[in-house]
Amino acid sequence: MSIEWIISACIGVGLAACCGFRIFVPLLIASVATKLGFISTVAGFEWFSDWPALIGLSVATVFEIGSYYIPWLDNFLDTLATPASVIAGTLVSTSFLHVDIPVFQWGLGLILGGGSAGIIQAGTSLLRLGSTATTGGIANPVVATGENIASVGLSLFTILVPLISIVIIGLVLLFIIGRLITRRKVWFTRVPKQAGNPISKIPRSSNGRS
Repeated sequence: MSIEWIISACIGVGLAACCGFRIFVPLLIASVATKLGFISTVAGFEWFSDWPALIGLSVATVFEIGSYYIPWLDNFLDTLATPASVIAGTLVSTSFLHVDIPVFQWGLGLILGGGSAGIIQAGTSLLRLGSTATTGGIANPVVATGENIASVGLSLFTILVPLISIVIIGLVLLFIIGRLITRRKVWFTRVPKQAGNPISKIPRSSNGRS
């Protein structure tokens, strides 16, 4: 496996992980970068650099970014974004994996790209739910702005310095996984309050009979 293949795989997985922040932003940046010749996809995914894909992704990106600034619609979009981010992550990662066998290519794309996108999407969804619960949704635009910056910044960073960006994204994934595991442990170890055993409150006589 050559260094070019490794770099290409890092680009694909890095862009896929960014789909967890925003679905269409990494796809649009990949399309533009492919159109300008900065990166190239594997055979069969040349349509990424075609004008229809570029225009369609541009419209979808504008709609997606704007929708997250509409109160309560952002939480609804998260329910749709979780499976959509996995699909987008699988697609973009597969398009950069140099694997000759299609089944293995798509399988790796699903595990590496789709898995990374799904983990990050789960983390951002929990963050937005926490913001909604604590601030009534007032701080949600701040969360949305942070997600936009992360998606654009990490996507560009992935294309420019893929080997370094994949390390940063890996650390982000480990952090989110740790938070998800901690939250799961807290959820399942929480013991509800018991009202007390009513049998113990029944008065008994001195001979042991009630």
